[in-house]
Amino acid sequence: MSSIGFEGKVAIITGAGGGLGREHALELARRGARIVVNDLGGSVSGEGGDEGPAQRVVKEIEALGGEAVADANSVASAEGGKAIVQTALDAFGTVDIVVNNAGVLRDKSFASMTPDLFEAVIAVHLLGAYYVTQPAFLVMKQQGYGRIVSTSSNSGILGNFGQTNYGAAKMGLVGLTRVLAVEGRKYGIKANAIAPVAKTRMTEDLFPEGMEGLDPKLVSPLVAYLASDECPVSGEVFSAAGGLISRFFIGLTPGYYNPSLTAEDVASHFDEIRSEEGYIVPEDSSGEITKIFETVKGS
Repeated sequence: MSSIGFEGKVAIITGAGGGLGREHALELARRGARIVVNDLGGSVSGEGGDEGPAQRVVKEIEALGGEAVADANSVASAEGGKAIVQTALDAFGTVDIVVNNAGVLRDKSFASMTPDLFEAVIAVHLLGAYYVTQPAFLVMKQQGYGRIVSTSSNSGILGNFGQTNYGAAKMGLVGLTRVLAVEGRKYGIKANAIAPVAKTRMTEDLFPEGMEGLDPKLVSPLVAYLASDECPVSGEVFSAAGGLISRFFIGLTPGYYNPSLTAEDVASHFDEIRSEEGYIVPEDSSGEITKIFETVKGS
């Protein structure tokens, strides 16, 4: 098997001043990518700013013999997103890869959740991915090539107490990824998402002692593969934790069909509706529409 390399490729990695983003930046840089290390340098909850973290990672990359520039713009505004992409264009002339990794935490039970806590998390995770990816997507579309890797979470896919804001944003990134995969298909653009479990500054208080195996550097090999020419898939979601890589997918059961359906029919056939036997994994919305059409037409 040939080694995976990124010679000549330019990657933007948001939230790359520490944790997962730093590991992604170092991994891609080791393999030849030129990196825009974006990090606002704020706290875990998103307050403040410091150019230092991004600059330190740039120095690490340069010490490896790589090329990188620091960027301290916020992903949480359209202007910030455009400025991040412009940093790549000014420094390296193009954008080939975007890794949406920037994030903040403002946990609170749903009953106590306030609009400012909810909106701040949506702004960084979901809107931030949109603000950075759209101007990069336009460059990728013009050049006929691109790779987008967005950071989702099991808190969105599966749910987690106290994280309605975070979970909603992270599941929103799955929807964004699925649509980018569809719209990018004819332009050579592939978009996938990861749901990492790793011990970082954001998560160190969530894991018990003995979870040192959840090293963030063990997530980066998946990111490198999904960002590479070798990646054959688009629109998929992968779990990554401590060296274990798995696939999350959305399945559609065979279900129950009755053209004279009543609520009582739903109740009496609910187990059949929920049965996981014979499910399909639609590639996009047309997969479900085809199933519905064939069922109804064949009745």
